[in-house]
Amino acid sequence: EVQLVESGGGLVQAGGSLRLSCAASGFTFDDVAIGWFRQAPGKEREGISCISNSDGSKYFADSVKGRFTISSDNAKNTVNLQMNSLKPEDTAVYYCAAGVVLGSHTGEYRYWGQGTQVTVSS
Repeated sequence: EVQLVESGGGLVQAGGSLRLSCAASGFTFDDVAIGWFRQAPGKEREGISCISNSDGSKYFADSVKGRFTISSDNAKNTVNLQMNSLKPEDTAVYYCAAGVVLGSHTGEYRYWGQGTQVTVSS
């Protein structure tokens, strides 16, 4: 059974940091791309960062570039999203997803986690 479980969300003040983790199981971790998406109330789900576990390629949306970093621990089947200099507009439910190729669109990912809430207060 494929499972993706996010953790690390919470409430933080603007300018603060959080680290989200995505623990994966049920598939060959080294062969996939893991993406992080977020969805704020009333908005579409947005791809913000992803990493290819096969070659280490990474992507960051302009909205998070320079503030967020992504890393993969293939030994632990975990991908971490380090979020620094958080802003109130980063408030959303954050999801991780697994797909075959590196991409920022929801349609490119087959498996999804349940999401974790991130709230940034001003």
